Amino acid sequence: MLSFPKRAGLMLFTVLLLAGCRLDMHVQPRMNPLAKSDFFADQRSARPLVPGTVARGDLRADTYFYTGKIGDSPGDFMPFPVSQEVLARGRERFNIYCSPCHSRLGDGNGVIPQRGFRRPPSYHIERLRKAPLGYFFDVMTNGFGAMPDYSSQIQPSDRWAIVAYIRALQLSQNATKAEVPPGQPVPSLPPRLRVDPASGATVPRTEPSGKQEAPK
Repeated sequence: MLSFPKRAGLMLFTVLLLAGCRLDMHVQPRMNPLAKSDFFADQRSARPLVPGTVARGDLRADTYFYTGKIGDSPGDFMPFPVSQEVLARGRERFNIYCSPCHSRLGDGNGVIPQRGFRRPPSYHIERLRKAPLGYFFDVMTNGFGAMPDYSSQIQPSDRWAIVAYIRALQLSQNATKAEVPPGQPVPSLPPRLRVDPASGATVPRTEPSGKQEAPK
């Protein structure tokens, strides 16, 4: 059994050891965020990223998916299959971000040009009907002319969904009667409302398209 002086010395050593650890753990030589530092020449404590740093999950190895280009030229294919869900998502995003200028028909007569701002070209002119798909993605990503880029508002997959919907819009406004599926009336019937027309504060409910009959 240890004598009292030895036990007192051991306890004192333990207390000093724990006190030293506590000081090192709680009072570290660190800089507060965005604080000034005299150690670096630019006096910034927050250091810039090392060149070539890639954030986790942001490798972007698929160059075409993120740029719409093959080399320096826009590509003309979708980076993933186009389904009904993709087109529905593209229409939703298009109506939110694009239709204020381009209109829901894509003819460039949106509410913003109607109020005096510069009118964008119609998607249905020959130049844009022949434009490759990657061209539309690049314009959304980097902007063009008076149009700003939408890379921060619209994620890449949604930009491609909008591209697919723009092509569908172009086909819908320039299709021939021979391209219409059999049994589909030309022109298409207007939607039949289930109840009285909406007041403007509510969305009208329509009958499913399969229940409508072509005029005789």
